[in-house]
Amino acid sequence: MFIGRFFYIAIFQTANHVNLRKSVERLYASKTEIKAQRGTIYDSDNQPIAEDTSTYSIYIVLSKTAVAFGKREYLANKDKDRAAEVLSKNLSISYEQVKKILNPENQDVYQVELGTAGKNISLETKNKIEAANIKGIDFTQSQARLYPNGTFASQLVGIAENNAGKLVGVMGLESQYNKLLTGVNGVKKFEKDITGTPIPGAKIKSKKARNGDNIYTTLDSRLQTYLETLMSQAQSKYQPKEMTAVLMDAKTGAIVAATQRPTFNAQTKVGLSDMWRDILVEDGFEPGSTMKILTMAAAINSGNYNANATYKSGTYKINNQTVSDWNTSGWGNITYRDAFIRSSNVGMAHLEQIMGAKTWLKYIKSFGLLKSTDSGLPNEAKGSIEYKYPIEQANTAYGQGINVTVFQMLQAFSAITNNGKMVKPQLVRKIVNPNSGKIVYKFNKKVVGTPIKSSTAKKVLSMMQDVVYNPNGTGSAFKINGYRIGVKTGTAQIGDSTGTGYLKGEMNYIFSVAGVAPANNPKYILYITMKQPTTFAGGTSGEMLASVFNPLLKRALDENVTQITSNTQVTIGNYIGKNSTKIKNSLNSEGLLVTEIGSGSKIIDQSETAGSTSLSGERVILLTNGDKLMPDLSGWSRNDVVKLGKLLGINFDIEGSGYVDQQSVVANKSLDGIKNISVKLK
Repeated sequence: MFIGRFFYIAIFQTANHVNLRKSVERLYASKTEIKAQRGTIYDSDNQPIAEDTSTYSIYIVLSKTAVAFGKREYLANKDKDRAAEVLSKNLSISYEQVKKILNPENQDVYQVELGTAGKNISLETKNKIEAANIKGIDFTQSQARLYPNGTFASQLVGIAENNAGKLVGVMGLESQYNKLLTGVNGVKKFEKDITGTPIPGAKIKSKKARNGDNIYTTLDSRLQTYLETLMSQAQSKYQPKEMTAVLMDAKTGAIVAATQRPTFNAQTKVGLSDMWRDILVEDGFEPGSTMKILTMAAAINSGNYNANATYKSGTYKINNQTVSDWNTSGWGNITYRDAFIRSSNVGMAHLEQIMGAKTWLKYIKSFGLLKSTDSGLPNEAKGSIEYKYPIEQANTAYGQGINVTVFQMLQAFSAITNNGKMVKPQLVRKIVNPNSGKIVYKFNKKVVGTPIKSSTAKKVLSMMQDVVYNPNGTGSAFKINGYRIGVKTGTAQIGDSTGTGYLKGEMNYIFSVAGVAPANNPKYILYITMKQPTTFAGGTSGEMLASVFNPLLKRALDENVTQITSNTQVTIGNYIGKNSTKIKNSLNSEGLLVTEIGSGSKIIDQSETAGSTSLSGERVILLTNGDKLMPDLSGWSRNDVVKLGKLLGINFDIEGSGYVDQQSVVANKSLDGIKNISVKLK
């Protein structure tokens, strides 16, 4: 019977309906998953603003059975006090709490964790804990997302969070393009022996991981960082409930810089609980007098504007309901051009009545209002309008009774700056498949309508300049030395909780300004809104908005002039092994800022990859042989600091926004043995 059974199993390789061959293959087969990298999101200079990184979770082995090759792998009783000291010092947990966790009532517990305090630990913190060299403290690695710029167009870029071991976008571009950003994991299969070692000569089957697509945005990091600083200053000084600002290329619709308040730091998540919404596209609001740009354009374009006609300002009755100017006494009989300059509601109501409700509504729709701009961001609102009665129709002419989004208004304003052609606001410059190098999507200027003629656009631009430079204009606060500016200011009422009226009080408004520059041939549109500031801080609504508008637009215009005259692209070569002095002189002559690290003359590494392009004025770091000394980082950008850290293998703890103001390791100090450096940006 035994012999018979033996031969049966040998021939048929089964026992009790179990395929023994397959069971053995499974026993000695190993399958390793190769993690795909989530796509990186870049700024307009190809610097990363969202990229993959790792976080760590801590666990402590307590069981005395944890012994490998005769060596202890558990936390000994004698080390528990020191472990509690090290862990409480580096994590958000008290010494007493750690001691309690390290001494559980159940003595048979194999290992313990530290709850939320021990999860999502940075590499820097992990290194500090490991430096204590305490047996039994171990870490598990998880995929995470790094946002090196902190508060940086946070709602637009969005965030990705780890969900069951996989990064998933939950806001902004991270959410909208989650499918493209998410790669496909690879796999490696091989046969192993009983110790887990691959068997020589055995077949290895593998499938490469396919990394997610990379997204290149239109955001200018220098202007975006400056805008964030200006907005934070305005928020601190005037304490508005909400505030938005967007700088857009007037000709192409590319979003150059954009942010909102409240916002959050994408890296630390500070402030995230207060504001998940992207106000720029998700929230509708009544625009107020900035709407008069479109009203005037519609009246001129439809042939219903008479430059010589006048009307009586102050108040105007429509079906026994009164339209009032902000100066209810009025300015007597004035022209409609003067109505635009003085921001007269009555003048705009008259123009709407002259055009007729059907004509005006046609222009409202042709300017792209009441429908999504389809800008490529999630949850974009369409807007709404109250347009049943004559008073409601007149109200929309000066921006009440109609809800719009910031992006809708920017799109509509582009018709004024683009000779009548309206362009779509866009945030994505291109999308590239890193596995093949193929461009999946490329930015193209998208004309989405031509609501007005070129001649109409020029007339409105002229009026917008009068708002700034005419003695009766409401925009004198927005003058910028060296540049001709055109603006239209706005003060919109805010609906009350009943939905039938408006809030009272001098602060219960949305103050706004829409500006174009240079006014004779606009390069930029800048649109800023401020909702319900707590205080004017001794100034006016114009001065509040000008605190952000003027410095940002001046810097953008100054940069544009510099780019036109000197901004050239430089193709980076492979400099490894070459003489550092010659390469440095060559790159300097092409307008690049070159920082050399190392006392030797031979280049051993470089910050920019060969074949990439840099713009004149950007920094390139060359690593040479010899002693490495700490450079002076004053004025360096966050991205330059990150590049330096990668090049040196040193972890930089970066705090703040802007440019480097302080560094923990002084310039010219040896970098030997240094693993962590702190810098503060300002």
